[in-house]
Amino acid sequence: MTKKEIVLINGYEHISFEQPYQYTQEEMLARSKTYYQWLDKRRSIRMFSDKTVPKSVIENLILSASTAPSGAHKQPWTFCAISNKILKSKIRAAAETEEKKSYEGRMSERWKKDLEPLGTDMNKPFLETVPWLIIAFKKTYEFNEKGEKQNNYYVNESVGIACGMLITAIHNAGLVTLTHTPSPMNFLAKILERPANEKAYILFPVGYANEEVYVPKIQRKTLDEVSCFFE
Repeated sequence: MTKKEIVLINGYEHISFEQPYQYTQEEMLARSKTYYQWLDKRRSIRMFSDKTVPKSVIENLILSASTAPSGAHKQPWTFCAISNKILKSKIRAAAETEEKKSYEGRMSERWKKDLEPLGTDMNKPFLETVPWLIIAFKKTYEFNEKGEKQNNYYVNESVGIACGMLITAIHNAGLVTLTHTPSPMNFLAKILERPANEKAYILFPVGYANEEVYVPKIQRKTLDEVSCFFE
């Protein structure tokens, strides 16, 4: 029987899916373990080099992130990539203003105590040092061809998945990043003149690590601490 390349479901074309790779159980075990060990080497970095990263690499990272699943396939995200030095300086100044307010009044003492092992503070020089900033904006609604407002679905979940895939793509490219979330982040949309339906979600500095970098000596939770199996 010949397999159909295209079928109609609810009146819409669906194309035949060919699973690209299939592995034996032994291969799956080996690949999953190797992938985990590789991904476990990823760390959040605050010490960046100013070494140039080609725009084409950033484009591929964004394309990779945009393969993420999303509610009703609305893809409710915009990734703004900034290499312009003037804009990076403006973003740093605005971010540090908000961070200063947070450290001096908004954040609880417990929160600040929990951050101490990470070595972070209100100063964010990496926002200017790093060659690229990628800011993920979530789009809570769109406008159709008639100019009518239409809400998107599962926006936070969809953008969160895309950001996770972006982090993995950055690691795969041999680059490093940090999830920077100054709160509130309204200044990012203002500086970049983004439309009203876009809200800043996460800011990612993207580049090479400095030649000499130190990261906190911390441990990730064990499998038993992060999972529960029902068999």
